[in-house]
Amino acid sequence: MTIPGDEMFNYSANRELESSAKVKALEALLIEKGVISSSSVDKILDYFETKMGPFNGAKLVAKAWKDAEFKSLLLKDCNAACEKLDMPTGMSGAEGEIMRVAENTSSVHNLIICTLCSCYPWPTLGLPPYWFKDPTFRARSAREPRVVLSEFGLDLNPEVEIRVWDSSGQIRWWVLPEQPSGTEHMTEEELASLITPESMMGVSKVVL
Repeated sequence: MTIPGDEMFNYSANRELESSAKVKALEALLIEKGVISSSSVDKILDYFETKMGPFNGAKLVAKAWKDAEFKSLLLKDCNAACEKLDMPTGMSGAEGEIMRVAENTSSVHNLIICTLCSCYPWPTLGLPPYWFKDPTFRARSAREPRVVLSEFGLDLNPEVEIRVWDSSGQIRWWVLPEQPSGTEHMTEEELASLITPESMMGVSKVVL
């Protein structure tokens, strides 16, 4: 998605490549100085690719769709719900010390942002996408969420209430999407395959 920018946020068209080059340069310097090793960087990246990611959130959502008691626990205490399932060690750490879940319904749609920086529930959603950290997205979503969602391709009926949740260093929010009709017969594994990180951030819906 190309986010229309305010005048105060004029980025280079190659900003992702430029940011990547800066990160690689910083990593090389830290390795050279002995602060970190290349293996430690690889280990961390592998952890967030294979252990902590949106597949965890999808598993929780699918379980909540099939189990009303679990859904109630998830909405009341996300971290406790994580402990109920066979989740990786560290689900309540590594940027997920306190996680909260906002439920989408036919009358309420939730959108997650971080107005301060890029606070994000890494254990359930993985690493935040670039646009989530973009100041333009953060500012405009707080001011005009319906317009921003439309730019993502999500046009909500005017009567649907939009609630914007601001993640912070203390509480990381994510969304329990509304279950699409026609999926009631599906297994948890089948349901989980439909759930995207974007739907758990509130910028899209789950579709069959």
